[in-house]
Amino acid sequence: MQPAIANDAVIPEAPRISAPTELPFVKERKGKKVPAGADLANPYLAARKAWDERYGDLISRARHWRLVAFVALAIAFVSVGGLIMVAKQTRLVPFVVAVNELGRPVASGVATEGSRVDERVMKAALADFVSKWRGVTIDWTFQRAQIDQVFAQIGQGSRAQVAISDWYRSAPPQQKAEQGTIEVEIKSVLATSEKGWEVDWTEVKRLATGQINGKEEFRGLFTIAVNPPRTEEEGRANPLGIFVTSATWSRVF
Repeated sequence: MQPAIANDAVIPEAPRISAPTELPFVKERKGKKVPAGADLANPYLAARKAWDERYGDLISRARHWRLVAFVALAIAFVSVGGLIMVAKQTRLVPFVVAVNELGRPVASGVATEGSRVDERVMKAALADFVSKWRGVTIDWTFQRAQIDQVFAQIGQGSRAQVAISDWYRSAPPQQKAEQGTIEVEIKSVLATSEKGWEVDWTEVKRLATGQINGKEEFRGLFTIAVNPPRTEEEGRANPLGIFVTSATWSRVF
């Protein structure tokens, strides 16, 4: 038989078991949480961390230096290209030497560009241009050289180039040379404006025997421009840098 229990007896409660406190976790490794401080406790993980810190910094610095090297190489290529372009742009710098009556040098120096070409030089250049342009000789080699010099004194793409080219096509010097020669006598060269000039000349026609076959008077209006030569080739073709940009002419009766 079971013993009887008194009504006033107190039955003691069963002790409560509390849940264990969770440890702090810092990361997961292969699906498992690892508590903090585990890396420091594990020598293999600590060595791996030190390895990453040391060589990762070296790799980062190598990448930066590689980038700086590529930038420096690009700058060097641009600089060398610029120097090559500058070297190809040849400039003609005249050097003047003054000598005395005995031929000894008394002064020398680099010639500076003047503000304005002397009027006498303008007149001489324009007279020479008209003489070479209108003159005719039976020596075709010499005539061809004269034509080349005429076009060297004409502005490229100017109205004078078009007009004189049409004149050469309509009256070729070769056909004129079959009948004789033409000598040009400049009568006057007068300035009409800062760039405009008026030239009067006489063309003397001669037969192959040298006899005069007739004379014709002409008057022309020309516009010129001054562009000093910048290369050796331009200096040989037109050393004065005086170019005819417009030309009109007519016969005077």
